[in-house]
Amino acid sequence: MNVIEVKELEKTYYVGDIEVKALRGVTFDIQKSQFSAIMGPSGSGKSTLMHIIGCLDTPSKGEYNLNGENVAKMSDDQLAKIRNKEIGFVFQKFHLLPRNTALENVMLPLKYANIGRLERSEKAKEALAQVGLSDRIDHKPSELSGGQQQRVAIARALVNSPAILFADEPTGNLDSKTGEEVMTLLHKLNNNGQTIVLITHEKDIAVQTQRTIFIRDGKIESDTIN
Repeated sequence: MNVIEVKELEKTYYVGDIEVKALRGVTFDIQKSQFSAIMGPSGSGKSTLMHIIGCLDTPSKGEYNLNGENVAKMSDDQLAKIRNKEIGFVFQKFHLLPRNTALENVMLPLKYANIGRLERSEKAKEALAQVGLSDRIDHKPSELSGGQQQRVAIARALVNSPAILFADEPTGNLDSKTGEEVMTLLHKLNNNGQTIVLITHEKDIAVQTQRTIFIRDGKIESDTIN
């Protein structure tokens, strides 16, 4: 079963009078429970592609189906629900609220989903346990290591049990050892059935996934099984 289906995606930006083609006819599918990497150099279009398949942006042309539904036909309210419940995001910068504890940071998406406080707390504790941080729930970001902060960010992305987890350069701000720990965690999540799309420019990170889609100049240059 395909979770993501993109067909002939194009994205054109205008900087003044200058036309910039960020994507040029991109087509691929991603199956449920697959761990895929989208790789490419800076300016290749990989971030633009992630924003589109993450429902943060819309293509200029082409079609995007998420779980069999055409995203272009969704209302703003439907897209907001998709972003909150069906998609989890993990970024290079952790984007944690500095004054909130790990538990409060993970509870945040559940608040937007109108889930009661007691249930929010229980679900957030389960998500933190999933990433091995049950003993850090009351710690604020400044009291956590970089790797622990990224684990909190991953727990926050997982708390709504999303269909897809997008990880945008998730090891970029971490040292090699901590980066390996984060990749080990992502593999564990994938082994439990989580669909993961990882965005990276690092080959040694991409080869740790099941498949690498390499983008250059807005086009897919190669699509290989690792």
